[in-house]
Amino acid sequence: MLLSRLSGYDENLNTIRTYQVCNVFEPSQNNWLLTTFIDRRGAQRIYVEIRFTVRDCSSIPNVPGSCKETFNLYYYETDAVIATKGTAFWMEAPYLKVDTIAADESFSQVDFGGRLMKVNTEVRSFGPLSKNGFYLAFQDYGACMSLLSVRVFYKKCPSVVQNFAIFPETMTGAESTSLVIARGICIPNSEEVDVPIKLYCNGDGEWMVPIGSCTCKAGFEPDNGNICRACPPGTFKSTQGPGLCLQCPPNSRSTAEAATICVCRNGYYRGDTDQPDEPCTSVPSSPRNVISIVNETSVILEWHAPRETGGRDDVVYNIVCKKCQADRRSCSHCDDNVDFVPRQLGLTETRVFISNLWAHTVYSFEIQAVNGVSNKSPYPAQHVSIDITTNQAAPSIVPIMHQISSTMNSFTLSWPQPEQPNGIILDYELRYYEKDHSEMNSTILRSQTNTARVEGLRSGTVYVVQVRARTVAGFGKYSSKMCFQTLTDGKDWRARRNIIRPRLHLLSSCHLSLSLSFNVHSSRRKRAYTKEAVYSDKLQHYSSPGMKIYIDPFTYEDPNEAVREFAKEIDVSTVKIEEVIGAGEFGEVYKGRLKLPGKREIYVAIKTLKAGYVEKQRRDFLSEASIMGQFDHPNIIRLEGVVTKSRPVMIVTEFMENGALDSFLRQNDGQFTVIQLVGMMRGISAGMKYLSEMNYVHRDLAARNILVNSNLVCKVSDFGLSRYLQDDTSDPSYTSSLGGKIPVRWTAPEAIAYRKFTSASDVWSYGIVMWEVMSFGERPYWDMSNQDVINAIEQDYRLPPPMDCPSALHQLMLDCWQKDRNVRPRFTDIVGTLDKMIRNPTSLKAVANIPAVPSQPLLDRSIPDFNTFSSVEDWLTAIKMSQYRDNFLNSGFTSLQLVAQMTSEDLLRIGVTLAGHQKKILSNIQSMRVQMSQSPTTMA
Repeated sequence: MLLSRLSGYDENLNTIRTYQVCNVFEPSQNNWLLTTFIDRRGAQRIYVEIRFTVRDCSSIPNVPGSCKETFNLYYYETDAVIATKGTAFWMEAPYLKVDTIAADESFSQVDFGGRLMKVNTEVRSFGPLSKNGFYLAFQDYGACMSLLSVRVFYKKCPSVVQNFAIFPETMTGAESTSLVIARGICIPNSEEVDVPIKLYCNGDGEWMVPIGSCTCKAGFEPDNGNICRACPPGTFKSTQGPGLCLQCPPNSRSTAEAATICVCRNGYYRGDTDQPDEPCTSVPSSPRNVISIVNETSVILEWHAPRETGGRDDVVYNIVCKKCQADRRSCSHCDDNVDFVPRQLGLTETRVFISNLWAHTVYSFEIQAVNGVSNKSPYPAQHVSIDITTNQAAPSIVPIMHQISSTMNSFTLSWPQPEQPNGIILDYELRYYEKDHSEMNSTILRSQTNTARVEGLRSGTVYVVQVRARTVAGFGKYSSKMCFQTLTDGKDWRARRNIIRPRLHLLSSCHLSLSLSFNVHSSRRKRAYTKEAVYSDKLQHYSSPGMKIYIDPFTYEDPNEAVREFAKEIDVSTVKIEEVIGAGEFGEVYKGRLKLPGKREIYVAIKTLKAGYVEKQRRDFLSEASIMGQFDHPNIIRLEGVVTKSRPVMIVTEFMENGALDSFLRQNDGQFTVIQLVGMMRGISAGMKYLSEMNYVHRDLAARNILVNSNLVCKVSDFGLSRYLQDDTSDPSYTSSLGGKIPVRWTAPEAIAYRKFTSASDVWSYGIVMWEVMSFGERPYWDMSNQDVINAIEQDYRLPPPMDCPSALHQLMLDCWQKDRNVRPRFTDIVGTLDKMIRNPTSLKAVANIPAVPSQPLLDRSIPDFNTFSSVEDWLTAIKMSQYRDNFLNSGFTSLQLVAQMTSEDLLRIGVTLAGHQKKILSNIQSMRVQMSQSPTTMA
């Protein structure tokens, strides 16, 4: 039967309409009350607030044992109205029970006006709902009760503006603990800072866990926290963010709203590096009061600074040199061999020394004053000119000598005329002495031509020779010291050139002179003269025209000569240090700029030698420059030059924007395609092919020693492993072995055991680099000790393929890790193999298989043991995905059992949107499932 609708009183004695029933004296009660159809309006969870009274059974006289003090609440979900008057739907529908409702307080007192009721209020919820609406049903089965009111409602988070983003009104989730994601839209005139922009709506209808934000665009400033207001005329805002509009700086203006920069007034400009909040400036006036001091074929120019600097403090001076006819009617630019000290362009001082001019020649010098905005002006730089005439001068230096022939007791030499004879050459003077003797024992020889035969020499002996030219103005300077050696058997080597290879030695104080009569071969033979053996490694051979062979700078008696020969000296004033980007063994590493005369300014990396160094440290520091300076390849780091004549001592190289390859890959885990990764490996192999062809062995090839520029070009760097041959480094990547330091994880077994370093051992290291690239910077052999790695390799264990690694690439790695170094591929072969893969990408589709449970001890390290993890956070840290900790926990994935059930849709829903990260997490989840299935009690 149905509950009766009656009038009554509430606790305040107000008259109310209620539904009541009190058939406690009749057995088997089953009384129902059914609501009308209720539209759920999109809500997934419904809340019901019930106000009711229940009489205490003990207060009813002679009450039977079937008296109750509770009732039941049910619901039925449907897409349309079903129950109507006259139907028995309320008895037949398959209701779902919400709860049994009990009163906190029952009543028993009765007065003359009726019962004095004690009202109870209870709230219950149910869900998730998916159909259009539902019915509520109340069942009484033996209570004396009344329903005062029933309120049905749902919860939602209201529309809100937060972090300059608008979030729409959002229904709560199906469960009271659910978090519903709401995507935000930036308010007008704002832009995203972090993507995605979202809030979470919790089960109580409250916003929480804000992610991402928007900020006002350039030209707009925040107002009252949720509005981006346009900058008024006369102000500007140059960047996106929370900053306010600023007044236009001097000599600039803005005439419209929302200006991002103030335009310079006529005649004023901004330099390339000037910031928008800096004043606009103008060009300087011309230099003043120039004077000249002529000394033979050199001149000193001095001048005063311009009266007007244009409001800037970066005024520098350029010298334009012109050589003129005697009548000054026709002038042309000076030859390239004219020297300017300290330099020709970008002078910061008002003085320059110019040399190597022609004698008795008219020169015109134009001194320009320029600053940071001179290149913006449509007018030529302001300048002052001066004409001078040079005097008589001695001839310049003879640039080089050649050996034409050699016998047991003589050799014949030839040389070109000086580049600047400065008159008629009268004759030449040769000075020579035995290498092992003092320069004081020199012998002088005169020649009327540029050829001379030097006789009366000892067989098999090295001689140091210099030559200088003489004009009416006197002798020029002696040439650089050059070394030549007589034969040992008295036979003219020209007659034997087809059956022997000549031995030419480059001495620490000499320049090498190659004979013009035969080709020099790169193959080596056993040295006949052990006392000269130290010099033979310095010989730069030519196996084919233009093919250079590396020269070890440590074979020079004076390593500073190697620096002078292979590294260009840079004037310290052309180098601008900007910021520290790292620390090397010898000192700080900086990012800076280099502006060489006549060249555009470029970013560079600057290695410095810390103060208080000893000479050995300086020599070791500069040795890397002596090595780098011999290389010229797009995949080898380029040496710009060195600074050795001032402090601190510097090595300046090209700047690589993305830094070391290993850390770059870790920061971009999963962000590159296989083809992009193969392209990186191809660049590294091309650089190593070049080094191997120069007979250079790197010894320390690893991803940490590969640098990456903004175009993802990889370049081999760090040519200083020789410093690790001393036991004075604490770098954990290196370990002592036979008295030296060796990067064990990257080093071939023969190099570890016998210090046998060759290009083949570099190939082994290259295979490890390939593994690092495909694993996005994972540490080779994980947390194994160096000794464990050595033992594992001896047992023929090899690294497994990284996740999603093509089988063709892993096979190439295994080829590089052949125990017999003679069967490893050469770098030429590796470059060719990678080129074929790039031309045929389908060859990279087959992925190498990783066993779910590795059978070999070495490979056990590749998949985490989930028995060791006590929390989701520990697991995420182990697989290097800890940045998603809050995403997992806030979305309810608080245990490893729940994580093991996750799908790709779950990852996308909680905010893991990067494809590479999804693949990595899902792969580890799959491994977790395998381990759980094999050990049912695991992670219980």
